[in-house]
Amino acid sequence: MTDKQRNAPARPKTRHSSGVTHVKEPHHDNFTVVGNHLAQHPELSLVAIGLALHIQSLPEGTPIGIKTLAAKFPEGEIRIAAALRELEQHGYLARPRERLQSGQVTTRTLSYNKPRAAVAAAAPAAPKPAAVPKAPAPSGKATELLAGLRAHDSRLLLTERDVSRLAPAVSAWLERGVPPTAVLRTLTTGLPQDPIKHPAAFLRHRLTSQLPPHLPTPAPGPVPHRPSPLQTCDGCERAFRAPHPGRCRDCRASTVAVA
Repeated sequence: MTDKQRNAPARPKTRHSSGVTHVKEPHHDNFTVVGNHLAQHPELSLVAIGLALHIQSLPEGTPIGIKTLAAKFPEGEIRIAAALRELEQHGYLARPRERLQSGQVTTRTLSYNKPRAAVAAAAPAAPKPAAVPKAPAPSGKATELLAGLRAHDSRLLLTERDVSRLAPAVSAWLERGVPPTAVLRTLTTGLPQDPIKHPAAFLRHRLTSQLPPHLPTPAPGPVPHRPSPLQTCDGCERAFRAPHPGRCRDCRASTVAVA
């Protein structure tokens, strides 16, 4: 009895009274490394996890079509197709369609041992291009112009509400090609001597009554003259410019002289 007890296999040590106990032995060949992000994926079904493990263990170039997989496993084509779609949605599989040189369309299968989303998140972020300063919009220029009128005459002090209401009228001037300095000169030159009780109404009147017209469309320039094309002389075979084939000037002159 003592000898039998000594020869009995030792039980694996565990710190838990329930749950799984791992009995691990090292693999030296014929094994596949799988990440826990797949083996413990919280959203993939067990069929999809098992199918991903099977695909990752296959040699390069092994066909993994739905019919091929259904012939190997009892799940059937419908469940295998659904599992393949799960793996595509979570970045473990891609099946792009490509057109061969012969014109035939084929489907490639790409298996990722890490999901593409995780790989993209782990990759260092590309440096952002330097921001190009944008020119201020016409409304922004109009607001600045109106807000700065009080620096030229304290009677032209406007409230923020007045500036917002008058900005479109100033923008109309700027959109017609009037420089801001000219708009400023129009609003601040020739002011009355009396107090300006309603500066916003006064400015609106000037902006609307003195609004210049749009710039006229420039007339099209003259059409550049194009020289006549080169022709080969029917007499001497020299090149000359003329609108139609024929003889050059010298050949025509000699023909007239002979006649």
